[in-house]
Amino acid sequence: MDPIMITLVIVGVLLVAVVLWFIATYNAFVRLRNLVEEAWRQVDVELHRRYDLIPNLVETVKGYASHERGVFEEVTLARAAAAGGAPTREQQAANENALTAAIGRLFAVAEAYPDLKANANFQALQAELTNTEDRIAAGRRYYNANVRQFNTKLETFPASIVGNMTGFRRATYFEAEGTSRDVPRVDFGQGGGSGAPRP
Repeated sequence: MDPIMITLVIVGVLLVAVVLWFIATYNAFVRLRNLVEEAWRQVDVELHRRYDLIPNLVETVKGYASHERGVFEEVTLARAAAAGGAPTREQQAANENALTAAIGRLFAVAEAYPDLKANANFQALQAELTNTEDRIAAGRRYYNANVRQFNTKLETFPASIVGNMTGFRRATYFEAEGTSRDVPRVDFGQGGGSGAPRP
């Protein structure tokens, strides 16, 4: 066989291999990006569930502690900022952290009112909020794991060549201040607090 023909065949095989690798790498980025977005949608659903619980919680506490207007306004404003969306996931995380802190202050107010702590509606809202916070924490971990996988691939050579050529950018982590133990405590001394978040 002619050496030129052999060279052309080798070059052709190499070109096909490079094209196939490029396509496979691009498709891997698309799959990882879609996993990140799917994980974010799961977090977003739980965040909206929390937003829906907060007005009921505020109204219940208001019935017992109506003079704590500053705390109610703080929770309402923090909820509005978080529910209103944010231009970046970093800003969304900051809004969520402010909302979590405001809810914590609302629960601190509630501790001063034994009748409120015994109210069945308040207890149900506490339990639902705790469950929602747990689901948010689990969703955040899943989302961040997908972000880490996507970003690692995007920064790893030679896949980084394909990622940069095709316009993929680093995904942003959704980080909470502290840990899941920092979510509002809902144990008000009711026999061990079955609704309290697990560490």
